[in-house]
Amino acid sequence: MSGDKIQGTLDITADRCPMTFVKVKLTLEDMNQGDILEVIISGGEPLENVPGNLKREGHTVLSIELAGQHYRMLVQKG
Repeated sequence: MSGDKIQGTLDITADRCPMTFVKVKLTLEDMNQGDILEVIISGGEPLENVPGNLKREGHTVLSIELAGQHYRMLVQKG
């Protein structure tokens, strides 16, 4: 995925569900279809819930990888 151009980055590691998904959704609303958003996300409940909610909203989760203490998730706006 390193060849893909990331149009934005959002760190939601300090947030709790459901605000984690709400913040990602609001950020994606301001982006164009096909744009890629990098999301820095905590493990546990956010990691369990946010990717599935994004898929249900029509977005594509391109990757999720451990990056230090948190995860780096790339989402393409659907």
